[in-house]
Amino acid sequence: MTAFNVVRFKVKPGMDDAFLDAHRDSVAGWPGLRHANIIKTGDGRYCIIAEWDSAEALAAARPHMIATLDGFRATLDDLGGGLGLTDPASGPVVLALK
Repeated sequence: MTAFNVVRFKVKPGMDDAFLDAHRDSVAGWPGLRHANIIKTGDGRYCIIAEWDSAEALAAARPHMIATLDGFRATLDDLGGGLGLTDPASGPVVLALK
């Protein structure tokens, strides 16, 4: 069953290019990853949205995700509200609309 993960980030001022550059080739070759996109949701705010073959494939990729995060952690600001540097969510598709 297809799964998605979404992660919100707040990037430090002047670090947008470094944040985006850290992702350019990072996901190439990750097994089970169908698509990954970064969207800009506001000034210095981004969200990664990724589609996976299954929840198992997503779970198996977590070490890769953590290693990638470690490579750009210095570009991130705390999101506030006790969230820390990232606000991740993931799960299986329960209703495909289109």
